Amino acid sequence: MIRIFSILAGLFFILGLLWSTTVDTLAFATDGLPTSPEKEFHEHPKALSLNSDGPFGKFDKAQLQRGFGVYREVCSQCHSLKHVAYRDLAALGYSNNAIKAIAAKATINAKDPLSGEMKDRPGMPADHFPPVVYGGKGVPPDLSLITKARHGGAPYVYSLVTGYTAQPAKLAGNPETKTPEGLYYNPYFANLNIAMPPPLASDGLVTYSDGTVATKDQMAKDVSAFLVWTAEPKLEARHQAGFMWVGLMLFVTVLSFLAYRNVWSGTKH
Repeated sequence: MIRIFSILAGLFFILGLLWSTTVDTLAFATDGLPTSPEKEFHEHPKALSLNSDGPFGKFDKAQLQRGFGVYREVCSQCHSLKHVAYRDLAALGYSNNAIKAIAAKATINAKDPLSGEMKDRPGMPADHFPPVVYGGKGVPPDLSLITKARHGGAPYVYSLVTGYTAQPAKLAGNPETKTPEGLYYNPYFANLNIAMPPPLASDGLVTYSDGTVATKDQMAKDVSAFLVWTAEPKLEARHQAGFMWVGLMLFVTVLSFLAYRNVWSGTKH
């Protein structure tokens, strides 16, 4: 019996030691080390409300057209849209003639059906947006699925393009944390410093055909809404299908309950 108590006491002592060591280690990891600049100065995306939000969300075609204008005039210089075909723009309300005109402005390198050689030709509605040839450092990400690929979705895109600001003095005064030459400080970017110059540096970069004033904030909202559509063009159809199936399941549930009541109505419990 004494031996058993001795073993239990030893196990209790070992467990206590392990617990104490683990707690002290975790405390040191969180409190004993200095907070990294990324954790201290990184900000969560701003709030952004779009018509496509929520289970009842629907796209605002006028806003999508404005957002496409921002992409075409500003973003397309560096960022591709390879998962979108020109004919998909019909969902935004563009006519066939307008789509043909938009596609024709692009240069597509494709196989000539007569010679079999790769040649440049004007774009057609069936073509996807061509890849962007970027001459700078690194490769800017394709924007087709960016609102799905980045945590935060549309609010992240909106915050990023409007979030350029001067670096805080605490960071700028330290050679180790100062934004390197050629980069730009943005608290909404993962490591605070981004190679992309401010894309919406001023108001009026785009002229909206519907008369909307193209402020930086408005352009940021519109292009964010457009990129939600490029990432999930069937969003409205998915919502409709979801409501249809929910309605069907409710109908089947009620029908099953009534059948149950009818079958077992004469049975005494």
